[in-house]
Order: sequence, then C-alpha cells, then structure tokens
Amino acid sequence: MNNFASKIIPTQRSSALRQLLAMRKDLVGNLQSLEKIHGPIWRIALGRGSMISMLGPDALEFVWKNRDGAFSSASGWYPYIGRVFPGAIMAMDGEAHRYQRRIMQVAFKKPALQTYLRQMNAAIAVGIEAWMPGLPSAGEGGAERRMFPLLKQLTLDLAASVFMGVELGRSAKSLNRAFMATVAASMAIIRVPVIGLAMWRGIRGRRLLLQRFRELLPLKRAIHSSDFFSEFCHARSEQGESFNDEEIIDHMIFLMMAAHDTTTSTLTTMMYLLARHPEWQDRLRAKALALGKSQLEYDDLEQLQELSWTLREALRLAPPLTSMPRMCTKTTSFQGYEIPAGTMVGVYPIHVHYSPSLWSDPNRFDPERFSPERQEDKRHGYAWVPFGGGAHMCIGQHFATLQVKAIMHQLLLRYRWSIAKGYVMPYQWVPISKPKDGLSVTLTRRTDG
Repeated sequence: MNNFASKIIPTQRSSALRQLLAMRKDLVGNLQSLEKIHGPIWRIALGRGSMISMLGPDALEFVWKNRDGAFSSASGWYPYIGRVFPGAIMAMDGEAHRYQRRIMQVAFKKPALQTYLRQMNAAIAVGIEAWMPGLPSAGEGGAERRMFPLLKQLTLDLAASVFMGVELGRSAKSLNRAFMATVAASMAIIRVPVIGLAMWRGIRGRRLLLQRFRELLPLKRAIHSSDFFSEFCHARSEQGESFNDEEIIDHMIFLMMAAHDTTTSTLTTMMYLLARHPEWQDRLRAKALALGKSQLEYDDLEQLQELSWTLREALRLAPPLTSMPRMCTKTTSFQGYEIPAGTMVGVYPIHVHYSPSLWSDPNRFDPERFSPERQEDKRHGYAWVPFGGGAHMCIGQHFATLQVKAIMHQLLLRYRWSIAKGYVMPYQWVPISKPKDGLSVTLTRRTDG
C-alpha cells in the first residue's frame, strides 16, 4: 500500500441499478457527465460492497499492467460470466493464465492464420452470395436488408468452419440462440436461474454447447486437422504442456462466442459508418479494385492502409467490449486515491476513445487520424484499446482483424449500400456493442468495373 494515499474517492449517490440503466442508455455521455461531477474516479454502493470506476488512459495502464498484482481478472469477470463461460482465458489470473495462454498461442501463429484465411475466403464468398437472390442490380434500385443478423449468421458459419471444422447445417439456429443466451446472461439483472429469465436461458444455452462440443471431441482428438478445435486438442507449448478435455471445451465455447460476436459488432459498425460516409465507401472500394484480387491473401492485409484505418476508427467509435471489470484483491493506491481490497473496479475503453485530450474532434468519423502523418492513437500507449492491454491483451486480435478485412474486401467488391437520410444507428453498449434495430441498409449489387 502507498502510505501517501490521502485523497477521498467521491461517492456517486444514485443506486447501482440506476447507474447501470443510465449506462445502457448512453454509456459515453453518462461517463462524461459523472467525470464532470466527480473527476476521473468515483465509488458507488454495490450490494454489501462497492464498485470504483476509474477513467482515463493512465487508469487503464495502471489496472491492466497490474504491476503490484492487486487486480484480479478472474474475480472481476466471475460475477458476469462465471456461470456461462467458466474457464474463459480472459477470466484467469497469474500462472493459470500464463499456462493456458502459452498453449493457446500455438493456434494463433502466422502459419495457422494463413491457413484460416484460405479456409475462410471461399466460405465468405458463399455466405454473401446468399444475400443476392432478388437483389436488384445497380441502376435498378436496391433492396432493404437487416445487416446485423446477416453478418452474425455469416460469422457464426465461419467460426464453425475455422474453429470447429464442421458445417452447422440445421444446428446453426440452435447454436446461435445458445450463444446469444449465454452472452445476454452475463448482464442479467436477476443473477439466479429463474425459469424463463436471462440467467436460466444462458445456463440452458451452455448445456447445449457443452453437449455439441463433447460429441465432437473424440474425433478431434483422433485426427489432427487445421481447425482450432483440433489444434487445441493437439497443441503443445514449448514446455510440452497441453490442454485436458474440460479446458478444450471451455476454451472452444468462449472463443466461438468471441470470434463471431465481436467480429459481427465490428463489421456492423463499419457498414453503418461507410453508409453514412459514402465517400469513404467509394475510396475503400477503389483500393479493393486496384488490388485486382477477388479474395485477400495474407500478404495483402497490410497493403490496404485505408481499410486498416477505417477498421481502427470503427473500433475506436464502437469497441465491442466497452467496459472491463477487475477485483482489487489487495489494497493499493492510484494517484493518491486508496483502492481497498475487496472492491470491484470498472475501467472503460470507450471513454478514452472519446477523450478530447487524446483525439481531435472525437465524435467525428475520421479514419485518417490513424494515418502515418497524424497517428493520434500514439498520443498515449493506452489511447486506443479495443483489445484490452497488459497480460490480458486479446489473444485473438490478429485473427479478428484478418477476418474483418477479408469479409469487408469481398463486400466492397460485390455491393454498394446506403442508409435512410438522417438515420442514426441506436447502439446497445453492453455486454457487446450492437445495433438495437439490426441496421437496415439498402443493398445493391455492383455491376460497374
């Protein structure tokens, strides 16, 4: 403990439930309002204990780097996902986390990513081709499509192919419902499994997922193929460590959810922003056409600079995970404030993404802020943090960006899309950012060039 910790953390008097509802309605606005009242740190009563919210890039660095070992990711995440995603790697601490991560990294190395991209490209083409029936050509008008469910089905099918090595077929809808139920359960207000309510649906969804992965496990153990499931079954760290059956299934359920839910969130945001800013849609399409390839290859990923800037700007404006909890397990201090052991701590990536001290005109869509000439994301090591930071930096971030770019490249080549004049997409910010209305766009097939 720092003996110089002397500042008193201000207390937010509204109830935890009222604050939760306010954050669900307008997360960024609520955080900025509370910051004006209390400064960058405040406390709120939470049951018998309390929760401290900490804002700003320095707070993110302090909590995520966790140099004195005061913050537990496992205890922070458990109240939210412990019942539906036990064994999730982001909810582990210390040596257990390092052990699991060492083995898992085998499945995310460059040769594996190159294989995943080759597998995905053909499936992306088939998936977005399914949107074509009845769709007018350019010059004949467009057809309205709700993009979030279409993109979610596409990314779930890709996750099944790349992660599980199977085609979902008739089971796709039931698995999708199971994943949606488990994610929704993480933010259930009533935390016990009352029949018909969110936690009950989430636990029931997990049972279905367990059954599905257990059925596939013997085959994946027997044959070493190129999908994640098989890679996890056969992965060995440099120290010879490997996963047991329970660890494999827990990792697969969590990664399947993360791989398609967070990617869907990002793709939906990108489509919305490119519809609001058609000049950028045209600019990216021109670059995609100039590449001269219908599908991206691994070495193409860094060549499409403007696509990278746009992806990063979408993740700035709407990071899939807008907040991340930790539990303070031993008393520590930050900038003169004492943070007692046993206190929940909340930090907010989305808050720093809208900070005017880090970003010029932060509410404006401006991909060029990531250009080499400006590099606004370099103003602080924790200014742009959609994938977290420290030891728990998202292990799948390179796979996620690879998948988003591969899908967006094919979408730009195949379609044009627009939204109704004056439309503003309403966001649900927790547990994962997504549109409340599914994002309806007018989609038109390209016939020019």
